[in-house]
Amino acid sequence: MASSPRVGVGVFAVRAGRFLMGRRRGAHGEGTWSLPGGHLEYGESFETAAAREVLEETGLTVSSLRPVAVTNDVFAAESRHYVTVWMLSTEVEGTPEVREPDKFVAQSWFDLDTLPVPLFLPWEQLLRSPFIAGIRTALAAGRS
Repeated sequence: MASSPRVGVGVFAVRAGRFLMGRRRGAHGEGTWSLPGGHLEYGESFETAAAREVLEETGLTVSSLRPVAVTNDVFAAESRHYVTVWMLSTEVEGTPEVREPDKFVAQSWFDLDTLPVPLFLPWEQLLRSPFIAGIRTALAAGRS
């Protein structure tokens, strides 16, 4: 039987209305595209986890983070269950680089109209959620 759900964070690091995504490497979601992110550690806030994961994976510094969505993601074939908290920052500093090549093999900037394929399962959940309209509005505001 699968263990209890884990909490993950995915981070929209936004510049000019576009956000950074990476192609995943490793057993979990191999070959799919997702935002930088990872697991919430014990006692950590969503904001701290989001900033830590983005820095570890991309070298970018993000601030003024805010939650924009939550998805319930069950990976039945892998017996994994995550509650994903989606965070957004329009204050992004630095030049992105692949800092964890065991987790990501490529990075690029996208918007909601030019998403790469295939997408990581939580993305598919997000795109079907009622949160997507608010995210689209937040990204449009990040263009200015």
